[in-house]
Amino acid sequence: MFVLARRGLSMLRAKRTIEALLEDGRVFVELPTVEDPKAVTDDLARAGIAAAPVEPPRLPDVRQLRERLRLTREQFAVRYGLEVETIRNWETGKRDPDTTARSYLRVIANDPQHVEEAYAPTPSI
Repeated sequence: MFVLARRGLSMLRAKRTIEALLEDGRVFVELPTVEDPKAVTDDLARAGIAAAPVEPPRLPDVRQLRERLRLTREQFAVRYGLEVETIRNWETGKRDPDTTARSYLRVIANDPQHVEEAYAPTPSI
């Protein structure tokens, strides 16, 4: 618990993190202060906790994704519920997708068919 508190978590948050780890066997936590990822994993290992740093997700290449799916901007927008202008802004670098949009784009990249099926309206007969 002190390993986490020394890295910027409150004692209560560190305690709850350890409790979640004991209950679920796995926990994800963002530490406000990490001087050296290896030092953190070594400190946790000495406490009997296996840990690994998680890299922040990289910015998706929206144009590459769209072209891989062989879709125009308009088709991509309609298929996945996005605005054409938003896609254009992402592709030209005028704007970057926010965290939620990045996650959604990663899901599309990993399983476009299921995302389309989940998003598509069910036709009524």
